[in-house]
Amino acid sequence: MKSLRVILCLTAVLFSSISFAQYKLQTGKMQANTGIGLSTWGLPLYVGVDYGYNKNISAGGEISYRAFSDRILGVSYRHSIIGISGNANYHFGNMAGLEDIIDVYAGLNVGFYIWSSAADYSGNGSSGLGIGAQIGGRYYFKKNMAVNLELGGGNAFSGGKVGLSFLLD
Repeated sequence: MKSLRVILCLTAVLFSSISFAQYKLQTGKMQANTGIGLSTWGLPLYVGVDYGYNKNISAGGEISYRAFSDRILGVSYRHSIIGISGNANYHFGNMAGLEDIIDVYAGLNVGFYIWSSAADYSGNGSSGLGIGAQIGGRYYFKKNMAVNLELGGGNAFSGGKVGLSFLLD
């Protein structure tokens, strides 16, 4: 009976500490993000940071890279795309009454992309500006670590991306 009381007390302490912990990106804090993109043009890798301007708004930047090959009319091409982008998001968690371990957001992004292609005997490249929108969410399974999923369009990650987020102190 005594061990049952100890287990119940420990369980109560654990759940109360989880319910009062502040997992989401806070005002004046930063988080790092990394992962892979979902695309038909290679497998994009990304790394970025977000800064919490207030409880509902964050802004950040990101660097991405992808490489892929294809064959057109018997000629093999190797492509690589490097992207640098900035984003701003509105976080709906406070408005929707979600728990602190869930972060749902939507926003806009703008980026500059450098595309280089090399055929068997020649190479060329291009660059351009990309503007897009995204919706996403994070689930904080630890106090400073979350899994994230983001869907978007009009940018290097048109299909979306999945990865990890780390709150920085």
